[in-house]
Amino acid sequence: MGHKRRERDGGDDGEDPKESFRPSMIKNKEKRSAIHAKLKREKKAEKRKKSKAREDAEKRALELGEDPPPKQIPRTIENTREADETVCKPDDEELFASNDVDEFSGVIKKDLNPKVLITTSRFKSIRGPAFISELLSIIPNAHYYKRGTYDLKKIVEYGKAREFTSIVVVHTNRWEPDGLLIIGLPDGPTAHFKLTRLVLRKDIKNHGNPTGHVPELVLNNFTTRLGHRIGRMIQSLFPQDPNFRGRRVVTFHNQRDFIFFRHHRYIFEAKKVKPASQEGKKGKEGEDGEATPQLKERVVARLQECGPRFTLKLRSLQHGTFDTKSGEYEWVHKPEMDTSRRRFFL
Repeated sequence: MGHKRRERDGGDDGEDPKESFRPSMIKNKEKRSAIHAKLKREKKAEKRKKSKAREDAEKRALELGEDPPPKQIPRTIENTREADETVCKPDDEELFASNDVDEFSGVIKKDLNPKVLITTSRFKSIRGPAFISELLSIIPNAHYYKRGTYDLKKIVEYGKAREFTSIVVVHTNRWEPDGLLIIGLPDGPTAHFKLTRLVLRKDIKNHGNPTGHVPELVLNNFTTRLGHRIGRMIQSLFPQDPNFRGRRVVTFHNQRDFIFFRHHRYIFEAKKVKPASQEGKKGKEGEDGEATPQLKERVVARLQECGPRFTLKLRSLQHGTFDTKSGEYEWVHKPEMDTSRRRFFL
């Protein structure tokens, strides 16, 4: 009893009980919810107060002809990431030299036309065929071959003989696609990705239908040496001469080592908008005596998603073509590597 009373009164170290109070300490659900809502309202009111103070300070500085106070940069996981020695720098001559002789230089320099072989694992899948048909519409010059009972090593030999530049294997588990294996030909490397959050084209509301034009390719945030290598591997799947008339964009956006895939069509439209300086002011009066606002044209971009959408997570990168027994790995993800939320590898 004495121990509980000391805790309730603030303890022996003189700690203020109000500072250590938390709504989760209240056992009554109604009171706990009311206190939590009250604290939330107070926090929002304080946030609005600080925002109003910043706006007033900016207006005052503009009126006096002074420089406005610097804007605060929000603290995020991305801008507080752990320092990494492998982050690529613009003046890295060694990186540029390696780009000229790596396994993907032939396609990226346009010496070779990319030719992709797409196949499946031996497991059956419900959404696998639909996913493969959409991959065929995304990647130009891609061909689907039924897996059958062939080993992957024999498929690699077949791809080399037919002058394919890459092999994409869609792995399935429990009737669902759950992985992608990308094999560069003829000498590798081999990347294994975990595939999650797959949404097919038919499940996207108001989706568009892609055309046969060669798409534009956008690769974002592949900043480390490993990320740069994965980005060039993805780039080698697509031709390097996009047809801009098709207005197709294929995006691989890396964020916190998750690669988000999106496929869009875009269009530019001229839209009439009211200038910011005209807001709150009356324009010229019309014939009926009412003020008519002065509008100006602004070109805006409108996007229509074509699908599919999915997320990739790199599991391993292997030297050479696929070999599970004697293959050497450049990089393998292990659970003990996830020591911090602010540590990224791509």
